[in-house]
Amino acid sequence: MSFAREGLPFIGIAALITLAGYAAALSMRSWPFWLVAFVLTLITLWVAYFFRDPERIGERGEDLVIAPADGRVVHVMEVDEPAFLRGRALRVSIFMNVFNVHVNRYPVSGTVRYVHYNPGKFLNAATEKSSLENEQSSVGLEHEGRRILVRQIAGLIARRIVTYSREGERVEQAERMGIIRFGSRVDVFLPTTATVRVKVGQTTVAGTTVIADLAGR
Repeated sequence: MSFAREGLPFIGIAALITLAGYAAALSMRSWPFWLVAFVLTLITLWVAYFFRDPERIGERGEDLVIAPADGRVVHVMEVDEPAFLRGRALRVSIFMNVFNVHVNRYPVSGTVRYVHYNPGKFLNAATEKSSLENEQSSVGLEHEGRRILVRQIAGLIARRIVTYSREGERVEQAERMGIIRFGSRVDVFLPTTATVRVKVGQTTVAGTTVIADLAGR
């Protein structure tokens, strides 16, 4: 199992604290210290689990849009998107809980034409309000005249959005684009001519699940 590089310091710190707990337990020879050490072990394992970064394979194609995040589809709707698509768009929103893989991936191949970070609140990421008011980072992709916008949105306990994207660079479908720490959401904005292939309540797997077809099939 591989881990996201942003998680390595957290895993290392948790492991050191756990080792200190076992050292105290051995020194004091007291069962409460052993209990604390055991709890610290569970926390360290959870931190490592949270930052896991598995390889993903699945269907690929120029007309296909792949899920950028693990999680549950909470919204599928038509909205205005003035920043990059500059008009009406289909929006697919995927909510990630603390047990999902939090590494995000590019839904399509293309050139990064837009990168924008916007500070904000930390409301429940599953709500509609969070798409406007929460801290977020947006990445606009262009390929053969078609535009797709991916927006990473912080949640209640998420306090750090990491985006690898740089304007002008070429990226590949399902390649890693960033990570959001500790619970959050990712929105994908598509042309209204696309056909969405997922429904509200459906579970998605980043880099694997096809969420839409840009050819409208």
